[in-house]
Amino acid sequence: MVEGLKGFRTVYPDEMARRRWIIDTLETTARSYGFVEVGTPALERTQLYVDKSGPGIVDELYSFTDKGGRDVTLTPELTPTVARMVVDRQQAMSKPIKWVSTRPFWRYEQVQRGRFREFYQTNIDIFGSAEPTADAEVLAVAADGLAALGLDAGQVEFRISHRAILTGLLEARCPGADHQAAIRAIDKRDKLEQQEYVDALTAAGVAPDEVEVLDRLLTAGDLDAVAEAGGSTVATAVENLQAVLAAAAELGVDDVCRVDLQTARGLDYYTGIVFECFDTMGAVDRSIFGGGRYDDLIEAMGGQPTPAVGVAPGLAPLSLACATAEVGPTGVPGPAYYVLTVGDVRATAAPIAQALRARGHSVEMDVAGRSFGAQLEYADAVGADTVIIVGERDLEAGEVTIKDMRTGVQTSAPVDAVPGPHERPTVADYSG
Repeated sequence: MVEGLKGFRTVYPDEMARRRWIIDTLETTARSYGFVEVGTPALERTQLYVDKSGPGIVDELYSFTDKGGRDVTLTPELTPTVARMVVDRQQAMSKPIKWVSTRPFWRYEQVQRGRFREFYQTNIDIFGSAEPTADAEVLAVAADGLAALGLDAGQVEFRISHRAILTGLLEARCPGADHQAAIRAIDKRDKLEQQEYVDALTAAGVAPDEVEVLDRLLTAGDLDAVAEAGGSTVATAVENLQAVLAAAAELGVDDVCRVDLQTARGLDYYTGIVFECFDTMGAVDRSIFGGGRYDDLIEAMGGQPTPAVGVAPGLAPLSLACATAEVGPTGVPGPAYYVLTVGDVRATAAPIAQALRARGHSVEMDVAGRSFGAQLEYADAVGADTVIIVGERDLEAGEVTIKDMRTGVQTSAPVDAVPGPHERPTVADYSG
């Protein structure tokens, strides 16, 4: 037997039903806010990610040289791609640009619960607005999507921070430090032992006495004290954070938002608001998803200065959270109808099935030449709601039999009355 690759999942129908439900729910929520769908390529030039993250990123990529001699990679994230798309047609598109996309990504990383080397995300981005209302709308889309999935404020929370608060504090108090390395250490605070955390910050050039000061400021969450300690840059960032939170409250999603200044997001392109979503049920021991503002990326890729903010829910950890909360489909949805045939009756049975399909119903018919009993057993096994039995003897009388599979009740109906005027015909429509 040939084994599958580690970190690449095989998804069977029961789990696929949950994935499809999550995707449809998130995308429907995004569309309700005016986001439109885009399609993006699976391959990009490797240089796109090297330019953004440095040459070390190559170790995390599925990169190779194609037959044209180009260095390419399977896309590990979407943000650089949609940024490139904006640059390509920046002048022709009205602002703000609001895009949504669901697709797979690939990253060579350690496999763990809820994390794979091939993974799916729904990406939601706004380009062309620096207003706090844009940040709040991204938060609201994410929060409303979770609520539509059945995850409420008691089960999830958004931990929100601002990258300029972190960079401003470091610039004001530790001007000689490697600020990006320090931010990455702060972002990993919850995953490190105290001494590991201290060592990481000191290795980044933060003086030991400042490590304690930074830790106190970031954990206390006193925004006034933070603004005072960091000067005007930090004060401006604090004001922006407060404005975003106020706008989120106007949209009714402030109940899932909590300020956590240790939330930094590891990617260097973030410039403003950053946030991560965690479940409070213990389903996933890391963030379910995250997002934030990346105002400099479009310009860095050769476009005109364009503010941007986005979020990217990951489907695997989100599926775990939904399963823990016991929301969503628990199996494969069965067909609404099974049209059971007995004898040479397909010329009559097939048009009935097609008429039901034309009304939007899922309908199965036998394609394996099975007996009456085997067909009925199959219809029960796949969860069909209603069975329409088309048999040679019934047709001699001009009738078919309709059977409710949940109650076992059945009745006869004229063959030309099925489906008739009924949008979703049931036994009750032909009884009495």
